[in-house]
Amino acid sequence: MTFQHENTSGAPRKLHVRRAPKYVPFLIAGGLAGVVTAAMFTYLLPANENFEASSVFGLFTVLLVLPGVGLGAIVALVLDFRGRRRTRTLLAQALPDDEGNAAAETA
Repeated sequence: MTFQHENTSGAPRKLHVRRAPKYVPFLIAGGLAGVVTAAMFTYLLPANENFEASSVFGLFTVLLVLPGVGLGAIVALVLDFRGRRRTRTLLAQALPDDEGNAAAETA
């Protein structure tokens, strides 16, 4: 969750609360999806006697990891946009955390 607040002293503050995705896990998941797709292309398509399966897998991996990372980034951006639309505004009042602060506030 992301918190943004307006700076006012002593008065209740407005906090804007929303859920925001972490981008790195989405990018990693997209890259892994590209590797899995490369493995499927390599081992489900008919074999060619001119090329080894490992070299075909490497080529497909290089070609598909970047689009997978891009797809993960797009999913994260869409979720972030949806989270911004669902922003809630809350009022927060500061509470004294010990007797020293409570005495200072009442004086």
